[in-house]
Amino acid sequence: MNEKENTGQAKLLSTVINSGLCTGCGACVELCPYMKIHNAKTIALFSCDLDTGRCFRYCPRAQTDFRDLKKQLFDEADLTDELGAFKGLYLTRAMNPKIQEKAQHGGTVTALVQLAMEEGMVKGCVLTDQDENMLPRSFTAFDPSEILAAAGSKFGNAPVIAEFNRISAKRADNIGVVATPCQARALAKMRGNPGIGDEDRMSRLKLVIGLFCGWTLDFKKLNHIVRQEVKDTKIIAMDIPPSKYACMEITTAQGIKKIPIETINDCARQSCDYCTDMTAEFADISVGSARSKDGWDIDKHWNQVIVRSDTGRLLLELAREKGILEFKEVPEENVTRLKAVSLGKRTYGSKMLTQLHETRDVQEAGQCR
Repeated sequence: MNEKENTGQAKLLSTVINSGLCTGCGACVELCPYMKIHNAKTIALFSCDLDTGRCFRYCPRAQTDFRDLKKQLFDEADLTDELGAFKGLYLTRAMNPKIQEKAQHGGTVTALVQLAMEEGMVKGCVLTDQDENMLPRSFTAFDPSEILAAAGSKFGNAPVIAEFNRISAKRADNIGVVATPCQARALAKMRGNPGIGDEDRMSRLKLVIGLFCGWTLDFKKLNHIVRQEVKDTKIIAMDIPPSKYACMEITTAQGIKKIPIETINDCARQSCDYCTDMTAEFADISVGSARSKDGWDIDKHWNQVIVRSDTGRLLLELAREKGILEFKEVPEENVTRLKAVSLGKRTYGSKMLTQLHETRDVQEAGQCR
């Protein structure tokens, strides 16, 4: 079998991991003993000689016709070029004061996960937390208190899909996942084309809540920069305001420290340059920070929410009915603005991917001479 026909570990290593495309999502981990995550990086412990493998099959950076996948998983009438499946845009925030105090922005994700668990939609949900060095870790919460404890943004990449692979093979419970765009893509590939023996495991995935994402950061670089500013002071929260503020805000018991965004940009992971999805288009419902004419002092307490599937619509309607979320009117220009920003991310990522592939083709041609 030639290289073009190989869809196993060898191709994953050559076309994704060694090319700088790996997102660290963990889709290739916990499926076999060969692939592992170490310090937020995907590594191969041993070589695998299988010509085909789930590691490559589920990788969000492996060549995939994502347009066809969207048609398979969503209502075709809802599909848009800029935002993927789109049933509506909303501005929301959690009504629970404890969530408002602890969670990021409006606390919508925390409130929706708790509601999904309380209503029996899911028994557990894969979430992301981080240690004192800002190394993200993924775990499955089975209690609402665990959900609130993990609230707030983490700017590093966590192996979320590795945790989903682990827990879905271990338990027969219905599972939800809070995922970044690349992680949601991996789950979509699993849903749309599960490997032999994975059909039952994937039937347990009942909810994907996506997070808007511009990039993730190298946790070691970020920790070094942040600790230079706050020393050993306990960090309460981290946030990145709209671009005009050009900074990251670090909230501690002693106040707020601001780090120039140019410094933070130096921590961005290389693989994020090739991302073409800002709004987690393969989620049931996607959540980001709000943007409106009210300004950041108001917007930072709200979220903007895209509903994509019937599951997402049902959950959001339930949150409204039960008073879990507060809603406010969405400015007319918000959809247009969001489409423009999302399209800009797609265009830039596609350009970078094209350049990468052209460079690789030239290098491979040179090796053949």
